[in-house]
Amino acid sequence: QMWEEAIALGKELAEQYENEMFDYEQLSELLRKQAQFYENIVKVIRPKPDYFAVGYYGQGFPTFIRNKVFIYRGKEYERREDFEARLLTQFPNAEKMKTTSPPGDDIKNSSGQYIQCFTVKPKLDLPSKFHRPVSEQIVSFYRVNEVQRFEYSRPVRKGEKNPDNEFANMWIERTIYVTAYKLPGILRWFEVKSVFMIEISPLENAIETMQLTNDKINNMVQQHLNDPNLPINPLSMLLNGIVDPAVMGGFTNYEKAFFTEKYTHEHPEDHDKIEKLKDLIAWQIPFLAEGIRIHGEKVTEALRPFHERMEACFRQLKDKVEKQYGVRAVLSSLDDRRGSRPRSMVRSFTMPSSSRPLSVASVSSISSDSTPSRPGSDGFVLEPLLPKKMHSRSQDKLDKDDPDKDKKEKKKEKRNSKHQEIFDKEFKSTDISLQQSEAVILSETISPLRPQRPKSQVINVISSERRFSVSPSPPSSQLTPPPITPRTKLSFSIQSSLELNGMSSSDIPDVPPPLPLKGSMADYGNLMESQDLISPTTSPPAHQRVSP
Repeated sequence: QMWEEAIALGKELAEQYENEMFDYEQLSELLRKQAQFYENIVKVIRPKPDYFAVGYYGQGFPTFIRNKVFIYRGKEYERREDFEARLLTQFPNAEKMKTTSPPGDDIKNSSGQYIQCFTVKPKLDLPSKFHRPVSEQIVSFYRVNEVQRFEYSRPVRKGEKNPDNEFANMWIERTIYVTAYKLPGILRWFEVKSVFMIEISPLENAIETMQLTNDKINNMVQQHLNDPNLPINPLSMLLNGIVDPAVMGGFTNYEKAFFTEKYTHEHPEDHDKIEKLKDLIAWQIPFLAEGIRIHGEKVTEALRPFHERMEACFRQLKDKVEKQYGVRAVLSSLDDRRGSRPRSMVRSFTMPSSSRPLSVASVSSISSDSTPSRPGSDGFVLEPLLPKKMHSRSQDKLDKDDPDKDKKEKKKEKRNSKHQEIFDKEFKSTDISLQQSEAVILSETISPLRPQRPKSQVINVISSERRFSVSPSPPSSQLTPPPITPRTKLSFSIQSSLELNGMSSSDIPDVPPPLPLKGSMADYGNLMESQDLISPTTSPPAHQRVSP
């Protein structure tokens, strides 16, 4: 699960595949693996192993480990007791030491075997590329990997013991161990090459403790923001241990120990450190507020009283801290820092129905025996016009060569709106009852897979048996729609069948006339603007037709 190391090796391989071997198939597979590794780093929670310092003292050990200290990397979730048991099985005659302080010369020069084992904390050493704050999920890897410095802290009391406040004289003796190589490496243990010790004052220890507490709250809040399915119990224990005065030892003891006039008078050099501690206390409030907010969203009904008590304690704590140390506010949550995709990058491919341009409907014919006379004409769909990209190639060519394109576009829009009004008025005014079958309205668009119709054709509605058919254009003396050029999307307006055929209601025959014979063939693929290049098929009006 050391995906960071795998990514580094993958980049070396990618350089070879791309610039030396030109094996793009292997390169693509490698890049897919790297993408998965990056995703694992952010989403997968990896266990953090413990590190143990082991000292082998006495002349009874082999020379390569005699009187030396090593840092071991434990297994996943391995406790110190389990590690010690595993270690003592290799040296059954060894004696385990009870203290963590370095042994004297009497033990080092004795003939026996003494093993000293205790847990050490790895010291974070972030790579230089992380020059700005990054996610805890990314940093957590470097807290337990690629580490070479380890520390062990031991409390030491100096001066008189204060029964009321033990923090006033609690010093920390910290031992730093530096290994020969970074862990983990080829081995799970390396020899310690240098050891040095530092002392930390009680005030410095308080600052460090407050900083660690704030980081712990912030990290847990980020984890819950990233993964809402995390269990709530660890968050409950952490928050309650800080805000509840019954269990909080916290900064109340720091106030009694360091925020007094006596301490300020005796230690004037610690003024900046005291101000830093106050600032950390003030910053703890917004972190707690975010944690309690998340806790309130995820808490169950059984734990609701517990949450309400925690909220009441937090309100008291917040009022006290903000009054004494000021107000701090977190700029944004983790989700806000991530940011979202700009709205300009998201395209909407649908329009609201109110603003969607509707085509003027064309009517498919239904024969008297309820059988569709044309394939695909038995549906009832009113669709938006297709985009202009669906025009045929000849159509695009005409668009390109047309100098008065803008004027014609305006005329087309005006004409379509006029046709729609005529359609609504005339179609509603006709006294045609559609009980057995109803009109089928389809959108009529031009595509490369379907030839264009000649200009001369319009929709003719024969209402006797509710049959709708395409007929040649009527004489010019009758009401006809304006001519439609091939440049525009093909659309028709439906007029009353009585007006299109020049008949009154009494002239309607009982039997519908047959379709006219086609006089000539038109070239549907090469329609031109000129009417002279088109050979329309004409026939007398419907009331003058004779049976063939």
